[in-house]
Amino acid sequence: MTTVAELLVEALADHGVTQVWGVVGDALNPVTDAIRREDRIDWIGVRHEEAGAFAASAQAQLTDRLGVCMGTVGPGAVHLLNGLYDAKKSHAPVLAICGQVPREEIGTDFFQEVDNDKLFADVAVFCATVSSPDQLPGLIEQAGNAALQGRGVAVLTLPGDVGGLDLPKHTPVPRFVTDLPPTAPTAASVAEAAAAVNAAGRVTLLVGQGASGARAEVLQLAGKLSAPMVVTLKGKEGFDDDNPYEVGQSGLLGNRASAVAFEGCDLLLMVGTDFPYKAFYPAGKTVVQVDSNGTHIGRRTPVDHPVVGDSRLALQALLPLVEAKPDRELLDEARSSYDAWREHQQRYVDADYDRKPKGLLRRKIDNPDSRVRPELLAEMVNRYAAPDAVFTTDTGMATTWLARFVRMTGGRQLIGSFNLGSMANAMPQALGAQGLDRGRQVVAFCGDGGLSMLLGDLITAVSHDLPVKLVVFDNGRLGMVKLEMEQVGLPEFGTVLHNPDFARVAEAIGMRGIRVEDPHDVEAAVRDALAHEGPVLVDVLTDPDEIAVPPKPTLEQGWGFAIAKTKEFAESPE
Repeated sequence: MTTVAELLVEALADHGVTQVWGVVGDALNPVTDAIRREDRIDWIGVRHEEAGAFAASAQAQLTDRLGVCMGTVGPGAVHLLNGLYDAKKSHAPVLAICGQVPREEIGTDFFQEVDNDKLFADVAVFCATVSSPDQLPGLIEQAGNAALQGRGVAVLTLPGDVGGLDLPKHTPVPRFVTDLPPTAPTAASVAEAAAAVNAAGRVTLLVGQGASGARAEVLQLAGKLSAPMVVTLKGKEGFDDDNPYEVGQSGLLGNRASAVAFEGCDLLLMVGTDFPYKAFYPAGKTVVQVDSNGTHIGRRTPVDHPVVGDSRLALQALLPLVEAKPDRELLDEARSSYDAWREHQQRYVDADYDRKPKGLLRRKIDNPDSRVRPELLAEMVNRYAAPDAVFTTDTGMATTWLARFVRMTGGRQLIGSFNLGSMANAMPQALGAQGLDRGRQVVAFCGDGGLSMLLGDLITAVSHDLPVKLVVFDNGRLGMVKLEMEQVGLPEFGTVLHNPDFARVAEAIGMRGIRVEDPHDVEAAVRDALAHEGPVLVDVLTDPDEIAVPPKPTLEQGWGFAIAKTKEFAESPE
């Protein structure tokens, strides 16, 4: 005989799931016992279910297979919610298996009872509670297929008395539909877009993650149109490498070259991107948007010519129809601005910068304690990380330094909470990535606030032999919040973090810990950490006042920053 739990676990193993993340608990005991007896799946017990949801989402994003996490009755399921919201907004196929009170107690306000179907209604593309074995294998297949085809979260709830029930003999093992064929755009929409491109003077491309499967076509189009290419943060993975048209990112973590490219064009051609920050889009331009999801078109900036379809198929149809634009003036201007900006950024990766004339003057203003500049730390990681490393990054300033200094060249991959913008995602996502391949280097850019929020799951890295490399930008601040306050003239408040020595915490847990306070020790520490065979945490005390200037800083931002600094100085107890 086969039980409900055994059927579920066998279906997951057949699909290729190798790990399930969660915290054990009574209602799901039959499921964890079935996992114990299934050689193809490992149970990864985390210290907080949120970490398990982030880890499962990371695995789904890297493999396009189901990532699986579990949370038992009530609080266990509730704790999954933030990580599942991140999976939803990252379009990651994740199956959450949740516990529930026994069937006869449902609706009685029983101990720990939570209505999972209501709780997860907004986050899930599919949500159902198994109340009878007769519903299987149908409900399992519906849940898995909804997650895979809808690129989202499916929640399957098992009451405590259901998982161990026997199923009829010869009950078929559920199978999931993994094919998701690309959609071709209509010929008419492509022709209209081509006509608009041909009628325009200068063209700028805004390229995102959705174009990653069309790299060759995007580069060919940029070359034919002599178009500078602004690449979103999520698009870095596909377009950082060997790209003579790239001018970096826009938004708060971008640079002036993106503004040059946007302002100088007559037509903006968006490919595979839903870049959300409306303030950074150029005004008064003709806009063509190519996206596989028609609901994304026009929701960030007005679009004149929509093309709904797979990026690769769309550009293959578009390329023969567009006329070459040999004028490289805008491309050369944007690239020159980008190269100058990158050269300027390199001065901060010099360990002796604060001792040189320009650095001495600046240090008195923004780094009186001679802390490590975060640019130096990010560049050293970029320099010594493996060519196929997986990077994860916490939301906030850590992402800014990664975006500016880490090149997604070769086989490198990048994951972050780029749509939800959660704190505490980098470390658990790194655990998930490392679980897929313990021989592949996984590097997490951790903010001190994010790391400390789920600090307990450092234990997971040690107890499950996950050799992640955790790089902590320890500036004692919620850095992005501090910057947001100061830009509008408010003194920072509530952003100061009284951190422990994270390296010593890591050592106490059983992980290698390295503490860095001197800029001259950064390079050796990074090289040592990346060469270490097991999990390691590098705690680097970085400058809390280092500013990431956006592409077009406004007078209001500068004035607000000056006012904030004056208030902070006046209110200082020293």
